[in-house]
Amino acid sequence: MSSDPWGRVDETGTVYVRTADGEQVVGSWQAGSPDEALAYFERKYEGLVVEIGLLEKRVKTTDLSAKDAQAAIDHIREQVVAHHAVGDLDALKVRLDKLVETVDARREERKVQRAKQSDEARHSKEALVVEAEELAQSDQWRSAGERLRALVDTWKGLPRLDRKSDDELWHRFSHARSAFSKRRKAHFASLDAQREEARKTKEKLVAEAESLSGSTDWGPTAARYRELMADWKAAGRAQREHEDDLWNRFRGAQDVFFAARGSVFAERDAEQTENLKLKEELAEEAEKLVPVQDLKAARAAFRSINERWEAIGHVPRDARPKVEGRMHAVERALQDSEETEWRRTNPEARARAEGLTGQLQSAVDKLQGQIEAARTAGNSARADKLQKELDGRQALLDQALKGLQEFGG
Repeated sequence: MSSDPWGRVDETGTVYVRTADGEQVVGSWQAGSPDEALAYFERKYEGLVVEIGLLEKRVKTTDLSAKDAQAAIDHIREQVVAHHAVGDLDALKVRLDKLVETVDARREERKVQRAKQSDEARHSKEALVVEAEELAQSDQWRSAGERLRALVDTWKGLPRLDRKSDDELWHRFSHARSAFSKRRKAHFASLDAQREEARKTKEKLVAEAESLSGSTDWGPTAARYRELMADWKAAGRAQREHEDDLWNRFRGAQDVFFAARGSVFAERDAEQTENLKLKEELAEEAEKLVPVQDLKAARAAFRSINERWEAIGHVPRDARPKVEGRMHAVERALQDSEETEWRRTNPEARARAEGLTGQLQSAVDKLQGQIEAARTAGNSARADKLQKELDGRQALLDQALKGLQEFGG
């Protein structure tokens, strides 16, 4: 017969657990020694401990619902009551009872919170109604219309109140939106005369734009086109059936002028293209400095390359980010090498690394001694547990030793 403080195995292989109500049958064990039987059911107890611990953590740190939490508690309690484990089952019952109290308290908290949220939703909807009624009198058609649409989205995101209150507030809110919509429609109905005036203004702008399309006075004419464009935007929209045609003529006249100017600038573009080729060659020369072997020499070489780079003129605008990015990448690589060299020679960092290594080595030595003592005492379970801890510490020590090698130690 074998036993421990919480259970025993009799001669027939029946396993018992000790509880406040006396011994309870856990099960029957015929596959091995009594010690193995106790160890098996002790592991089942440890599994229940872990499961309760995880549930306690979920209840404390997550938004697990009271219903789901209670279901999980009941599931674990069934296993505890069934006495299929060896350990302090009464202590587990106490923990489960406390967990039920916690869940009940959380349920009450959430009930209060829901009531608070409902009150906040009422105040929020009342505020939305007041703002909508103010906006209904606004003449800022675009901004007020956009704000009203945003208020609708906000309303949809709020919880519903009781049906009567919600319907009353929504009726006021909807009425305010309708009043604004009617006023806005009446306003835009009066814009027809303004659109006709805009058409006449744009006809004049088109005529001047077309008369300038053949000009070779590049600077002043380009400036005048910018002024015409500003006047075009200020004129407002003409009737839809005229707007597109007027715009196509206006834009077409500008395109003729700017296309002619572009051909004149082609020579300048060719020069910038040649500059780009030279800078790409310098970028390629700089990239050969990476990976950095001799930091001092690489720095000197990069300064030389950079001086030649600065002596070259502009490159095409769309190509500039890429070619400059290549040079910046090399410069960052040189900076990284400098930082690496500094870290490698930094005595404070080395001292910290050596200190950590020493602490880990001491911990490994201590654990090895504890494992030997446990095995000598025949406590294999403790020895195995300590071995797992040793494996983890040894992995950290190996990593620390590898880091120390970076300092040349």
